[in-house]
Amino acid sequence: MTGFGDARDERDDHAITAEVRTINNRHFKLNLRTTDGYAALDSRIEAVVREYVRRGTVNVNIRIRHMSDAEDYRVNVAVLENYVDQLQKVAAKRQLAEDIRLESLANLPGVIEELSSEASEAEEVWPLIEPTLRASLEALTAMRTAEGMALAADLAAQCSAVESSLNAIATRSPQVVEGYRQRLQDRVGEVLAKFNASIEPIDVVREICVFADRSDISEEIVRLRSHLAQFAQALQAAESAGRKLEFICQEMGRETNTIGSKANDAEISHEVVEIKTALERIREQIQNVE
Repeated sequence: MTGFGDARDERDDHAITAEVRTINNRHFKLNLRTTDGYAALDSRIEAVVREYVRRGTVNVNIRIRHMSDAEDYRVNVAVLENYVDQLQKVAAKRQLAEDIRLESLANLPGVIEELSSEASEAEEVWPLIEPTLRASLEALTAMRTAEGMALAADLAAQCSAVESSLNAIATRSPQVVEGYRQRLQDRVGEVLAKFNASIEPIDVVREICVFADRSDISEEIVRLRSHLAQFAQALQAAESAGRKLEFICQEMGRETNTIGSKANDAEISHEVVEIKTALERIREQIQNVE
């Protein structure tokens, strides 16, 4: 599922910022960016992220800044004197009388060194990074939970549509055999009257039994109802159920295809199309479920 979470903290002369974004993916994929010098913490960061996210593409951006104070800056005397020597040589050679001012020299590269720009020891900063990272993941989880509730409601509505069509199929199914029996008897009667012939009633019964057996979808209806119940249970489960829901949806699709191929009835075929439409919507939404 998609989501965003961020957190900031300032402690022990460090400013930590953590941002986490997730987008849909069937598998877990982590894209991690950290401030230069802290790559040693990548495995720890991934372990924490996996506690909160099991499926999807996760983009994590962590910035660590050491807050400066007066002792974090110093003048590099060697670099400064080198600049002065070179400038004096150029001035003497060109007979220039311009004064060399310190404020101008201070702006030259390398004269003022910022010691805080160097990364601190990664292991020392981790106790500051971890709480901020977890706070951003908590915010992410809250957003994803809200989205998950809306998603669950939509999936439940699609399952209700499947169940409604399945009830219509179950009601219609016995009528299919009866309709075939009536049509068969009428046609046989017409043919026999036309040719002044006769036929044993057992032959008609046998043909009807063959048709009834070939078009029987009672087992498929029972299995599809069972899959619907399993799907509803998986939606209520506390643990991650994305892959389980995906498997159940595939099984419901198989039973629906079998019903459509065996039923041999226009009304049932219409309901099968409705079920397939709902299952396709479910299949698309399941890709967002962790």
